[in-house]
Amino acid sequence: MTNHWIDIRNADVILVMGSNPAENHPISMKWVKEAREKRGAKLIVVDPRFTRTAAKADVYAAMRSGTDISFLGGMIKYILENNLYFKEYVTEYTNAPFLVNPDFKTAGDLNGLFSGYDQKTRKYDTKTWSFQLGENGLPKKDHTLRNPHCVFQLLKKQYARYTLNEVSDITGTPKEKLVEVYKLYASTGRRDKVGTELYAMGWTQHTIGTQNIRAMCIIQLLLGNIGMAGGGINALRGESNVQGSTDQGLLFNILPGYLPVPTASVTELKTYIEKFTPRTKDPKSVNWWSNRGKYITSYLKAIYGAKARKENDFGYAWLPKLDEGQNGSWLVLFDQMFKGKFEGFFAWGQNPACSGANAGKVRKSLAKLKWMVNVNLFDNETGSFWKGPGMDPKDVQTEVFLLPAASSVEKEGSISNSGRWAQWRYKAIDPMGQSKPDSEIMNELYFRVKSLYLRQGGKSPEPVVNLTWNYGEKDSTGKVKEVNIHNVAKEINGYYLEDVYDKTATPPKLLGKKGELCASFVPLQADGTTSCGCWIYSQSYTQKEGKVVNMMARRGKNDPTGLGLYPEWSWAWPVNRRIIYNRASVDPHGRPWDPSRPVIKWDPVKPDPVTKKPGVWVGDVPDGPAPPMATDNGKYPFIMMAAGVGAIFGPGMVDGPFPEHYEALECPLEANLISKQRINPTIKLFGDKADAYFSCDVRYPFVASTYRVSEHWQTGVLTRHLPWQLEMQPQMFLELSEELAREKSINDGDKVIVSSGRGELWAVAVVTNRLKPFKIGGSTVHQVGMPWHFGWQYPEDGSGGESANLLTPTVGDANTMIPETKAFMVNVRKA
Repeated sequence: MTNHWIDIRNADVILVMGSNPAENHPISMKWVKEAREKRGAKLIVVDPRFTRTAAKADVYAAMRSGTDISFLGGMIKYILENNLYFKEYVTEYTNAPFLVNPDFKTAGDLNGLFSGYDQKTRKYDTKTWSFQLGENGLPKKDHTLRNPHCVFQLLKKQYARYTLNEVSDITGTPKEKLVEVYKLYASTGRRDKVGTELYAMGWTQHTIGTQNIRAMCIIQLLLGNIGMAGGGINALRGESNVQGSTDQGLLFNILPGYLPVPTASVTELKTYIEKFTPRTKDPKSVNWWSNRGKYITSYLKAIYGAKARKENDFGYAWLPKLDEGQNGSWLVLFDQMFKGKFEGFFAWGQNPACSGANAGKVRKSLAKLKWMVNVNLFDNETGSFWKGPGMDPKDVQTEVFLLPAASSVEKEGSISNSGRWAQWRYKAIDPMGQSKPDSEIMNELYFRVKSLYLRQGGKSPEPVVNLTWNYGEKDSTGKVKEVNIHNVAKEINGYYLEDVYDKTATPPKLLGKKGELCASFVPLQADGTTSCGCWIYSQSYTQKEGKVVNMMARRGKNDPTGLGLYPEWSWAWPVNRRIIYNRASVDPHGRPWDPSRPVIKWDPVKPDPVTKKPGVWVGDVPDGPAPPMATDNGKYPFIMMAAGVGAIFGPGMVDGPFPEHYEALECPLEANLISKQRINPTIKLFGDKADAYFSCDVRYPFVASTYRVSEHWQTGVLTRHLPWQLEMQPQMFLELSEELAREKSINDGDKVIVSSGRGELWAVAVVTNRLKPFKIGGSTVHQVGMPWHFGWQYPEDGSGGESANLLTPTVGDANTMIPETKAFMVNVRKA
């Protein structure tokens, strides 16, 4: 989230699209309710299904799954042609005035493709996606927004095709409903109105998932809703620590703190820093990523300690690297496993036999391993795949080990929620039986693997044997007896390894003493004198006046701004900032756009507590201490962007600098109604028979989507074993419209068979008016929906049914590879 959960209450208009908070994030509805009751806020819900969230909406619009960009593209067009954008915000705080290469062509010019596309490689050459540069090396700008090559005019050109007729034909949303939504949300493009957006997997799990979010970012920038209280782009995370796990480098392509994982050709730390550090010649740009060298060096010192020295490039050579072009995302990993490229696999806190797209392929992949370790609270479909449906144990070579893990209440540590608040949790009870906290399991594994390397040698032992592991008291062999999770948190925060001085001051000013915890990421150094396991978490466990303070454990309820920031409750990254890009909430002189809810404001008279000079920000922790943009030493508000402004034109996307509507890989249409390019032209297509897809196939005529219910958690491993949860939602069901039910002679409660080109399963029919047929391009299109919480392994009698992911395809988003499980094609018949 750019903002946070409580901040929803500050909004004037709340758009729920790509999520269902009433059922999947129910506590959030408290803040939606408060916004409506105390501010008179309006709630808009756009969803293929009339959900419990939609039941509370002021405006509900049904939309065919997978057509979000068409819907949002129509809103962009509506905002532009009715001059409803926040002009001063757009011209000063976005790249709308920037002039683009004259050779750039929009998808409108090239019938669904942007300039630079190579049909053979299915990739773009992005040379024409560049900005025109002046003699000073900075992008040329036209603040009148009239130049035909400026981003603003290109945006108009890109979305000129997204007329109400076109959008309605694609989405199935009636034109009058489109106008109602567009008019209400566009009303927030004023100083005294703010709109927020709440999304979840309903936006991300598409082949155009990243661009769904990009489209909304463009809308929020046009309306001036980024940085504002009650604004922002807000991802509702599906688990309490999804944000934290990503922050700490869970994904294959990022290290902790969103540092890029190096590739094999980048052999030196110096080269890494040069390659991955953005540069700008604009003196008003903070360009915070220019500190990349400090963060990667401090990270290397955190993981390799004293063995990381300047003479050995701080151990950079030991850091694991990707091969050039290697993709280690979920779909690719299981594709390689399916092809026999892996011997072993740790399934840690997951259940891919049910959660993975094309779950049938996933299960076959597991059978090609030599061994698998299942770390979980309960046995599950993954751990017992070898005796599941379609498997003969005699034919499976995989040896499976179950390591019982402790639950969240049986261990101490932190979680980071959707709003970036890192909150410390204390242990309630000891782990049951032989189960252990994850940290203890990792501790045992580490020292056993290290011991094997030391005794037997092996390829590239240094990345393992050189790790620091100062997480508790050690025995006579050097093994940590028991992990002190506070030590892990302190390593993440970082230490001063030597006395660190600000050498720009006269005389040099002491920033931190050797051995103390770092105050924040600001004093981190690139010379090896500081360590930090994750730079954005520096300040989370710090030292103040010699006293060690776990900032995440704080529970103060003081709210000085009255906006619900609660700066003394837990701690938010970065540096306890509750709303990201909050410098965009003020005008170039530092005056709040909306004085009734000022996130920050510039006080030119009040002395700065550090410099003692007049001029300081008041309110939330500002995005950098520099004065407002209009002053002599002022800076642009978007400090993480090299250009310093919000990106309406986004040349960093692999599938285009503007979002463009493409159909899902499997869809009911033979052609894209807005261009000749039916599907995203840059998605990875898997070629095995197991990955076949079926679009416009009469055998699978209905659009399907998966979703969650309140009573179950993910694949149900933690909830199907609880009888009271299972009683409330006992088995797999399929929701279908009354119209489709009549067509198929299906009654409410009938058992039906749902099938796709990859498999089939049974479900109980729930005939409902929550779903309605869509009129798409003059034809009737039906959509159905089902939860993905069930699996064959429990209940043991099979009464719960199977995983919906047996039906979903092997395909992912072009930028992130997240699987497309929210739009695919199925058939339904009576069992």
